[in-house]
Amino acid sequence: MDDNVAILLRDSNKIISKLQLLSVFFEEEVIYKIYLRTQVIHKLFENNPELDINKLELFHLQYTNTIVELLKKIKASNERNMSILFDEIHLNKELIDSIEDSVFSEKNFNLDKQRQALKINLSLRKLYQVLSDNTDEDPFSKNINAFSARFAADFYYDIPWPLFEELTTYNPKDVYRNPHATIQRKLMGVLCKTDFKSEFFCGLTSSHLVLEVYKLTEDEKHFLFLPSRNLFLFCDLSKISGIDWSNTMSKKAKLKQELMDKNDQLQSAANITKSAIPDEIKNLIREYYDKIDDVNFLQNISNFDVQANILKSMLNTNSI
Repeated sequence: MDDNVAILLRDSNKIISKLQLLSVFFEEEVIYKIYLRTQVIHKLFENNPELDINKLELFHLQYTNTIVELLKKIKASNERNMSILFDEIHLNKELIDSIEDSVFSEKNFNLDKQRQALKINLSLRKLYQVLSDNTDEDPFSKNINAFSARFAADFYYDIPWPLFEELTTYNPKDVYRNPHATIQRKLMGVLCKTDFKSEFFCGLTSSHLVLEVYKLTEDEKHFLFLPSRNLFLFCDLSKISGIDWSNTMSKKAKLKQELMDKNDQLQSAANITKSAIPDEIKNLIREYYDKIDDVNFLQNISNFDVQANILKSMLNTNSI
């Protein structure tokens, strides 16, 4: 074997190795078939010294190099698209980490809402005594507003302002009032009958104002507490629509879950994008394979120019 033949066969193996790597990367059957068929053509020249080795070089120049460049171009485009997806995943992870550092846990909320309900029940019992004795004593437990201040941003449900106004509107004739609090007369009557036992049900927010909603433990009725006015009124939950009362997850926890779900979607998209090939390009590659797999192709292997046009059209396509 002369030096020129050895060099051309070595160069042929190099380009075939590139094609092999790309077939593994794309995991596309037709590309692997092209790789195998290209090996067959290489072996044809390697095992038949009487064939003009320059035709093998011409075959690679016209065909193999072009398909390799096409696949490399698609691979580079896919990697750019993946980079955009991974950048978004990274930003989402940073936001998730920041949320984890600042969010109050559901465990904290559930524990503190029990304490808050106890404070409200004690305050209402004391308010009953104050109203009965007609004194000006402040009935509210210490730090009664700390609960909403701590948890409203994360755990309270948002409602429109007109609904907020509707829920907190009352007839002055229907309430008891002293310098510290206002409470619906019928509500006070029900509280007395149920021994001032209630539990925190939910929190509502609108325009930076908050409402705490409580459920009577021995009744199906609910009442609200408006901290900014120390107001207690019955609360008709049927007026509040579109809220999943069973969902106690905080807003930040919901955002964290949404970001985690989004990252799962982005990761799946990245996995698909990695080896994606546009359908029209796949069709061109299949046509290319059909050509080099044709028995007549080997018989007319010197006739490259016309048959190679299909690959030229691939490289000039706007689909990549």
